[in-house]
Amino acid sequence: MSEVNKNSLEKILPQLKCHFTWNLLKEEHVSHDLKDRVSNQIEFLNTKFKATMYNLLAYIKHLDGQNEEALECLQQAEDSIQREHADQAEIRSLVTWGNYAWVYYHMGRLSEAQAYVDKVKRVCEKFSNPYSIECPELDCEEGWTLLQCGAKRNERAKVCFEKALEEKPNNPEFFSGLAIAISGLDDKPQKQFPASVLKQAIELNPDNQYIKVLLALKLQKMNKEEEGEPLVVEALEKASCQADVLRSAAYFYQKKGDLDKAIELFKKALESLPNNAYIYHQIACCYRAKKKQIQNTDHSEASRDSEKTEETRKCAMDYINKAIEKGLNPLYAYSDSPDLEAEECYQGSFNKEHPQAEGKQLPQRYSNSQECPGKCEDTPILDHLKDLTVSTKSTETEKVKYQLQNGAENQLPQNAPNFWYLQGLTHKLNGDLLRAAECFEKELGCLLKNSPSGISSFFLPESELEEDREEGGPGVDSSTLSELLDP
Repeated sequence: MSEVNKNSLEKILPQLKCHFTWNLLKEEHVSHDLKDRVSNQIEFLNTKFKATMYNLLAYIKHLDGQNEEALECLQQAEDSIQREHADQAEIRSLVTWGNYAWVYYHMGRLSEAQAYVDKVKRVCEKFSNPYSIECPELDCEEGWTLLQCGAKRNERAKVCFEKALEEKPNNPEFFSGLAIAISGLDDKPQKQFPASVLKQAIELNPDNQYIKVLLALKLQKMNKEEEGEPLVVEALEKASCQADVLRSAAYFYQKKGDLDKAIELFKKALESLPNNAYIYHQIACCYRAKKKQIQNTDHSEASRDSEKTEETRKCAMDYINKAIEKGLNPLYAYSDSPDLEAEECYQGSFNKEHPQAEGKQLPQRYSNSQECPGKCEDTPILDHLKDLTVSTKSTETEKVKYQLQNGAENQLPQNAPNFWYLQGLTHKLNGDLLRAAECFEKELGCLLKNSPSGISSFFLPESELEEDREEGGPGVDSSTLSELLDP
């Protein structure tokens, strides 16, 4: 192909409606968890949605530099469209053809890229537009793709489904997508929605088990848990291997207080999502809650259960460490587990590498600290302030004191991430709880220093706030915090 044609192709490609022009993951690291989730959807979702998942998997493969594998996924998407949407094959194939064109372009196979551009053009010209058209099916495809790519894209997904429903009201596929998108926004006070939206989605699409669990969670939030639980039971019976159903059902039982059931379901979800840090962390939280349940029994019974208490504590610690291995920030992982030994927190945090995974999924309490910064009781650092205990295991404690002091004081600069948190752990181990509290308060101030409410001024003096604004300041920097709190 001549240079003139290459230039022409480069002007056309950005006009195509496909994953390469939807601003999805291009500048971010693609987590193994996302691949796991998409693969699970391909295996267990209704066959009508497989083409959408194959298209997304192709894009992920491309971002990983696996263009040949991406082409194979696009072929599977095409085959699925021919089987499941034969009456709309051309329209439904536009996204796939656009992806083909982009992948071939990146491979340097320009003639093949041009061939797929021409296929798109032949369809779009029927609608008086050379390379893109307004179509509810394309809006729907974009919406489902955005839902898979992280909670921070729920608002965009919602807009896509609303646009599609303007053309085809009460379409089951479109309405299900809308219900899922807005349920992901429900924890924002200004985004509350009635349960009737999910009920209508179930009426239109009774085979969607995931929406049933979302409705159960909504009812639970409305203090109608007994009404919601049968929906969870039904969903688990009909979609026993669907990871999103398992995970959401586990969350339902976790909130109910049935911790054994929650752990069972979370562990089953891990079979399909082995790289999901959120699930490991939730299992740890369940074990931690179980430990507290045991400790809250009468004294004689607690004595008999001391071995069980220790076993539960170790399980919590194991899953915290696994969550960190999968990319969860140690500061948040351990701040939700203040009863775990401080020296184990240190060793688990700093004897491991901490890969930063795109689309971290954190418990809602963490995102609440960003949305409602005035409610500092929701900030995980305060858990440390509530439970400052000193370990009595002298030999190990002295060893870790030395590691902490050398790591936090002699090696780490004051503007290092989590500096004040490490200082607090050091003082806690030394028995200086007042200074430990001061350090944890400073870490909290650093976390909240960009809050529009100005709450950080309660924890940091004005001089340090000014210094932070000039030099970036100690603790977690604002970009890292934003990434952590907006998965």
